[in-house]
Amino acid sequence: MNLTEILDKAMEVDASDVHLICGNKPMLRIARDLVPIKECEILTEDDMFEFYDTLVQGNVDKDEVFNKERRLDMSYVHRNIRLRVNISLSDDIPLCTLRLIKNELPSYESLGVPDIVRRMTYQPQGLILVTGKTNSGKSTTLNALINYINENQNKKILTLENPVEYKHHSKKSLIVQKEVGKGRDSLTFSDGVKNSLREDCDILVIGEIRDKTTMEAAIEMAESGHLVIGTLHTKSCAETIDRMINFYEVRDQASVKYLLSALLKLVVSQRLLKGRDGKLVLVPEVMVVDNIVAGIIRKEKLSVSEIEDAIQSNLEKGSIGLINSLAKLFVEDKITLDQAKAQIEEKNIETLNRTIMQLKIKKDRG
Repeated sequence: MNLTEILDKAMEVDASDVHLICGNKPMLRIARDLVPIKECEILTEDDMFEFYDTLVQGNVDKDEVFNKERRLDMSYVHRNIRLRVNISLSDDIPLCTLRLIKNELPSYESLGVPDIVRRMTYQPQGLILVTGKTNSGKSTTLNALINYINENQNKKILTLENPVEYKHHSKKSLIVQKEVGKGRDSLTFSDGVKNSLREDCDILVIGEIRDKTTMEAAIEMAESGHLVIGTLHTKSCAETIDRMINFYEVRDQASVKYLLSALLKLVVSQRLLKGRDGKLVLVPEVMVVDNIVAGIIRKEKLSVSEIEDAIQSNLEKGSIGLINSLAKLFVEDKITLDQAKAQIEEKNIETLNRTIMQLKIKKDRG
């Protein structure tokens, strides 16, 4: 099979990812399971270099980036379907991971993202973060948010992505998407953020805040009266705050905490679990930054447990604790109890059981 046939097969079986690794058959990820394409031969070294040539298509800039950095992130189009492509090396042989991006974005409601996240996009300025580990659906949530704003608000939206995944078209809003990287629309995320100050945008979307420079530029943008929406690779709301503060030297952390406590409006941290019906289920944790959370952020020593307690005690303002999300999904028969327990620490099992009992009683009372 050549690359075209492999991608056709992936589309046919609704795979989310394709893994091409020398010495293995092409593997498809279908609802979290890895499944080989049985009719394919085991991939050889020659196959892998052929895939590389097909994907890079003779682009000198992309080839230069790959040879210098030993990895390459890019987009690729196959039969009008966009793919997010990562090429790296193993034993000096290219290996390719391709993520299929559906042309039709799922509706915001169908994703299971809490409504408070949508409502927060009406904030005139500040910082909203969508976080989670790899393959937790951050990009889908982010793009569903962009699409919602595009359909319902009259704003100029500027996105910085590496690579651009979903292609948005201006609706009620004016939308500009820029790809970040050598030979692309903006060299770095921080360059793109700095230039956005001169582009009269209302909402800036940063595909990934991965370093201090980008963080500083995002804070400056939010300070100057814009709404900034970004993503971080963190597994909880509390860890997100910790990561952002630790971008900075200890001597600068007090002033950064003050800025974050004033500018941060909301953090949504999400996980994806394989539900009882075999489909992926979103498990959200949401932290609305009110005066209590802002006070915790400003403290000299950041306490993860204090942040978690603040989320739990702030449910009426829209915050949602991880335990609440897991308990709700279990009571709705979407996940198993073992799955729910596997997502939390042993010390929180009792709280989970208690929350499940409370939800069951509430459900029985109608």
